[in-house]
Parts: sequence; structure tokens; C-alpha cells
Amino acid sequence: MTAIIKVENLGKSYFLRHRQPVRYVALRDVIVNSTKNLLKPSSQKKTAFEEFWALRDVSFEVNAGDRLGIIGRNGAGKSTLLKILSRIVEPTKGRVTIGGKVASLLEVGTGFHPELTGRENIFLNGAILGMRRSEIKNKLDEIVAFAEVEKFLDTPVKRYSSGMYVRLAFAVAAHLEPEILVVDEVLAVGDASFQKKCIGRMQEVAGEGRTVLFVSHNMDSVQRLCNKGMLLNKGNLILDGNINAVLTKYLESVNEGQLWYDLPPPADAEAQPAFASRLQIENKKGDMIREVPIGDYFQLRVFFTVKKEVRDMVVATGISTLLEQPLRTTWGYPTTLPPGEYEAVFKNDGLILADGQYKVTVGLSSQKLSIHYIENAGLLNISEVSTI
Repeated sequence: MTAIIKVENLGKSYFLRHRQPVRYVALRDVIVNSTKNLLKPSSQKKTAFEEFWALRDVSFEVNAGDRLGIIGRNGAGKSTLLKILSRIVEPTKGRVTIGGKVASLLEVGTGFHPELTGRENIFLNGAILGMRRSEIKNKLDEIVAFAEVEKFLDTPVKRYSSGMYVRLAFAVAAHLEPEILVVDEVLAVGDASFQKKCIGRMQEVAGEGRTVLFVSHNMDSVQRLCNKGMLLNKGNLILDGNINAVLTKYLESVNEGQLWYDLPPPADAEAQPAFASRLQIENKKGDMIREVPIGDYFQLRVFFTVKKEVRDMVVATGISTLLEQPLRTTWGYPTTLPPGEYEAVFKNDGLILADGQYKVTVGLSSQKLSIHYIENAGLLNISEVSTI
């Protein structure tokens, strides 16, 4: 397949300004020094510059129709990369080749003029993307319906809430038929139902043969939407390829040096009565361990919080291969739980797995309704040493 985006040895550097601290001086010192050095800058205000590389020697290709999830910790260079691909920022070195129109949603209100109305901004954005007025008019009703801003369409967007801003901005970017749709973490501003609708729309866009680049810290959203992934760390490209392999690598790096896994809250955390917060892998004594010898007993301990009483609460864990082949799922007994902090322990005795890595899934539910589901909750490492 022909690459619609080709990035070669891309680098972006900035110069950070550091001002040295000024020691305390008395007024008489200031007067004396000023007299001696009338034409010289104060030696107490020396400024140093440090070169910082936000991206360094990054190379990759994206084919038409790919859904690329770009992940990494804060400061990894994700947003800088998207700004370069959106032609907002010039690279310091390297080359970027893009074979299509790009629509970007990098922050609340990207591309909007605050003094213009919602309607006027839709036409402005369409014109920027090179669309004719007739084409934009044909899409207008669909955009407005998706954004749910009919009542405020002729109101200046500076009066919109952040949620309204995001809904309209995403609707414009996703419906004006760009070949490449670039979306940053901005969707986190919206509520859970809107985020779900956006993921569905991006899947439709990709299904039409267009390309999506998606940055998010919500690993479940990334896994549902994307077929390929890219892991960045401190400006360097660590891994580029299958989304599950990239997510696994990211999970390893996030929890490196830790004996437990902190679990991300549900997208609609405020609306849910409970959430899981932590996963531990333990031996028979209850000690946390990094790996399990083949054939050894191990247990999974899930910490969770109940905010308001839940009837028939069920906690479950699942173990699967990195390629999503399920191996074991274990459920607790349905129990009515009042508000409080809880732990659930799942004993795994007699489960013999080959050496390697396995994914652990954690889920909370009530009366067949999902409350909190974490696809990539943690990694189970099985070592070659056997005790049987």
C-alpha cells in the first residue's frame, strides 16, 4: 500500500531559557554597582539557554485507512508530532510527506474564531479545508445534529462552554471529509456518551478509507479504535506496529519498577457507583511478585471502591494471551455492597501457562450491567523456572 504519511528522521528542538537566581543585595550595593557599570548589564541577571529535543530522529509511515494510536507519558512528544503533521509547527530537521487534506482537533477551539458564530465557523473551517460552499451546506445539518448545538448555532462561539466547543469542533473536523483526521486528548473534555459517539464516528471515517491519528491516555479507547500504534518516550520512537504489542510495551514501561498496577478510572467516573483502583499479582503468602514460575500458585488481588450501594456487585478477572485469546475468566459471587473500600482475591491454582507474558483484565458489574471494565489492567509474567 502507498503511504499517505511518510516521516523521515523528524526532529524538533526548542531553546529553554534559564535565568540564574539573583542573590540579595543592599540598596547601597545597587547604587555603587550601577555607577561602576552604567553601560553594562547586571551580572546578577545572567541568562543561560538549554537545547531541548521534543522529538529526535522519528521515522514511520502511515497507510490510507490506518487508525494510528500515538501513546506515551506526558512530555513524550505526542502533541509536538501532531502539530508538525498538522503544519502548525515547523520541524527542526527531517522531512514529512503528506498525501491528503488534514483536519486537526488538537485543543478546545482549534481553528475557531471566537467572534464568529458556530455557523460561520463551520463555513470558515470548510473553506480552510478547500471545500466549496455548496459542499459545506450539504453537510451542515449533519454537523449540527452531531454536535447538538442547534439552539446556539448563530451565537458567537466565545460564549460556548468547553463541552459545546469540543462537540462542534469535532463534528466539523470529522464531517468535512478530510483524508486525514488528527485528534489529540481534547475529547477527554466531553462526557462519556459524547466520547463514545466520537469513537464511533472515527471508526466510520476509517471505514471509508480515510486515515485517523489519535492521541489519548485512555488505553481502552485507543485499543477499540486503532489497528496500529506508536509508542513515544522523551521524544524517541520506541515501538511502531500492532496496537496490542504497542499497548503491552507501554504498560510495561508505565509500571516498570512497580509491583502493582494502578487502574485508570472509567470514562464516566462521576456517573458510576463503583470503580477498580489497583491490581496486584501475589504468591501464596500474599507477597507481591513480578513473575510466576511455570506451574506455581498465584493470586490476583483487585482493590475497588464503592461510592453508593450496589446490588449484586460482581468482580471478575480474566487472563488472555497478548493476541486476545482468552485462557481463564473468574467471577466472584454477586454481593450487595454498601459504600466503602474493598478487596477481591482470585486464586489461580493448577493453571499451567507457558513462559511469556499474558494480559489481565478486570471488570466490575451489577445485574449484567458493566460498571468498570479495564482491558489492559496488568501483565502476568510467567518464567521458565518450574517448581513441579
